[in-house]
Amino acid sequence: MPLIARPGEPIVAQVDAGTAALVPDAGRRDGWTLFVDDTAQSYVHLGDPTHLQFGYVRRIAAIIDAAAPAGAPLRVLHLGGGALTLPRYVEATRPGSTQRVIEYDRKLYALVRRVLPLPSCDLRVRIADACHAVAALKPDTFDLIITDIYQGDRMPTGATTAAFTVHVARALRPGGLYAANLLDTPTYTFTDAQTRAARAEFADVCLIADDDFDRRAGQHNVVLAAVTAPGPLPMAGLARGLNGPPRGRLMHGADLAGPISRTRPRPGSKSH
Repeated sequence: MPLIARPGEPIVAQVDAGTAALVPDAGRRDGWTLFVDDTAQSYVHLGDPTHLQFGYVRRIAAIIDAAAPAGAPLRVLHLGGGALTLPRYVEATRPGSTQRVIEYDRKLYALVRRVLPLPSCDLRVRIADACHAVAALKPDTFDLIITDIYQGDRMPTGATTAAFTVHVARALRPGGLYAANLLDTPTYTFTDAQTRAARAEFADVCLIADDDFDRRAGQHNVVLAAVTAPGPLPMAGLARGLNGPPRGRLMHGADLAGPISRTRPRPGSKSH
């Protein structure tokens, strides 16, 4: 059971992955940040689900926005739930969408449901290991699949394999979109490997990162976007997600021919 000290103080509970803390935003009423073992995992604004605090989440939201005409419902699969920030965003911007979530941490989901209640919508959560569950997904089922699976600051090994990418691509409908949050170090070898795997299975692939990603120390989020055949990616829509803060850079086509750590903006490339 979560422990509540006083109104305005964090709500702390033991979950399957460690110690979770839901910390209220002192500067924004109804805002909460989810930490697991001191790592920020999610931010939720109960009063305004379209307020997205983390830059990489705003990049994924741009993919959601570009997936279909504004307001059109989608069939969406979320691999990894956290505080369910993106399912809330989908329901707020595309009401009537059918959403499924695969979340490994049962206790975390129970905490989120209790403290951060969900709106009434067609949302079902399955407690399972997404790395294994993707193999059983039916083909041509979803318009959009979002992967944001982390144990601390690492993606589980099972979610980094070529087989995982194959299963995800198979579960998407023709022209379906895939978005993945990749947390990487400045060498970006993990991102390069994931990009190669995606290019082998999808019709079109791009990466979205902060504009200064190649000059930063420490870990950094890069969002991978991909589309199944016939493609191509809705690049104009994705470019709208580059507005900051922080400013974003979109890498596509020739940008992905080699290691992205060597990528520099090309004349006419998208950077806002």
